[in-house]
Amino acid sequence: MSFIPYLHFQGNCGEAMRFYAEVFGHGDLQMMKYADAPPDVFPDGHKPADDGRVMHATLKLAGATLMASDFPPGMVGDPQQAVSIAYMMPDAASGKALFDKLGEGGAIVMPFGETFWAQGFGMVKDRFGTHWMISAGEKAMTAG
Repeated sequence: MSFIPYLHFQGNCGEAMRFYAEVFGHGDLQMMKYADAPPDVFPDGHKPADDGRVMHATLKLAGATLMASDFPPGMVGDPQQAVSIAYMMPDAASGKALFDKLGEGGAIVMPFGETFWAQGFGMVKDRFGTHWMISAGEKAMTAG
């Protein structure tokens, strides 16, 4: 059993998940919009108009799963507040490349660079509001 990150967006879930699929290697991406769900799923029995909002998305890639949705129509929320997704890369060069891609149009929280525990580590908030912690090339740590 494992934990699966589930992200929430304000109307741009489809765009975000397609971006993540591209950045992480075009895994199996499946999405269902609120407008495609049966009417009995909604409290008032009426499906919302097709405004493109995603009811549920799943991206499977290399044995990992990332799930997401847009907040339901009319519901306000803060996407990805106080949560980061940690992602490991095998070496500093690939870690920096991933960090840079995720940072396009976003904001650097901590620049990517060498640390005492990794060849490379950085924190970035992407343009969709998701916080990422990219670590690469773990260093052996000794007990003190």
